[in-house]
Amino acid sequence: MAGDSHSQIFKPGLLEGQVCLVSGAGSGLGRETALELARLGAVVIGCGRREEPLVETSTLAEGLAGSFEYETVDIRDEEAVDRFFDSLLERHGRLDTLVNNAGGQFLAPAESISPKGFRTVIELNVQGTWLMTHAAATKAFIPQGGGKVLSVTLSPHHGMPGMVHSGAARAAVENMMRTLAIEWARFGIKTCALAAGQFATETLMTKYPQVVIDNLERSIPIGRAGRAEEMAWLVAYLASPAGDFFSGTTITIDGARDNWAGPWPPEAITGEGGEPVAEERRPKG
Repeated sequence: MAGDSHSQIFKPGLLEGQVCLVSGAGSGLGRETALELARLGAVVIGCGRREEPLVETSTLAEGLAGSFEYETVDIRDEEAVDRFFDSLLERHGRLDTLVNNAGGQFLAPAESISPKGFRTVIELNVQGTWLMTHAAATKAFIPQGGGKVLSVTLSPHHGMPGMVHSGAARAAVENMMRTLAIEWARFGIKTCALAAGQFATETLMTKYPQVVIDNLERSIPIGRAGRAEEMAWLVAYLASPAGDFFSGTTITIDGARDNWAGPWPPEAITGEGGEPVAEERRPKG
């Protein structure tokens, strides 16, 4: 999908004239989101901690209807974030949509996570999201009279063993978006969280234990992982006028993984060919 010059879903020019910022634009969901927004005519600014992945995204964006530019930024650094937004607004004069996609975590049993490890995940996912959102609001959205914040979080919401630090962080971000949607509505600012389930990104498929990969499809009721472009389409929809009434909510995009831990019916209660096994009933007495 990354190399396509036109959107598979939306009409050409849907986001023409918009300025969109995507953090973590160097890979995975962030890269595909940045490319889709550019396909639809937006001026897209990507940021991330490492330059090389951003250069790769920039190469893929060549020839698209919109444009892509990038800067390396550590979103945990308040001064760096301020400089980044000042530079962006000096060049483009406005910002329409901020996509808080940057984040990170590591898979580990809760008892083995050090205070430093826990703090690092919180700082990146919560503090970083807050600094980007606050800068976007105070420097762009409030002065210009509106804007949108779309923050990527995680599903499932009923607990993620091995991810207690990230689960806590993403829950904080979802509440942050709900609260800001109320507080900043008077400025025309809309804020949403997008809770992503398992997407077949390079990070997931190469950085996580093989047993997780081997059992991935069984953990998702629809039977497959998400594709990066599916998240990108959701972001594009919300960034467009069609998304103007969405605010203060969490949109879960996970193939129903939030609701069940696997396919239904389980094999334990089905016979050959998937037919239900009748419960044996014995007379009472």
